[in-house]
Amino acid sequence: MRAVIDTNVLVGACIGAGACNAVVRACLTGVVVPVMGAALMAELEDVLSRSDLFANSPLTGAERSTLLDVFLARCEWTRVYYLWRPNLRDESDNHLIELAVAAGAPFIVSRNVRDLRSGQLPFAGLQVMTPEAFLKEI
Repeated sequence: MRAVIDTNVLVGACIGAGACNAVVRACLTGVVVPVMGAALMAELEDVLSRSDLFANSPLTGAERSTLLDVFLARCEWTRVYYLWRPNLRDESDNHLIELAVAAGAPFIVSRNVRDLRSGQLPFAGLQVMTPEAFLKEI
């Protein structure tokens, strides 16, 4: 099962959110194959390096960096050749849909489903779901 895993899911796993932990664990154990592109990787590196965001996290900066490295090693790398511009409410989320379309991944797992479902350009077969809903699929 292939899926785009949004940055907020990895942040949730670092903070200790149960469903986010389970989704990341499924990726690390091979149950889920996460797809990765350049824009998502840059976002992950940026967000996971913000120490103020992780003040209550049980993970240190070095541990978050190691988790990201292990996660990236499990990812299927995908080049996004087209900018589909689904015109989401939050422009900075368009890359997630573009990645899913380019990779042929049927799922985007995110805590931000409302914004990701707000696009003007729909893609048949692409499901945006919360970590809790995704866990029921796998």
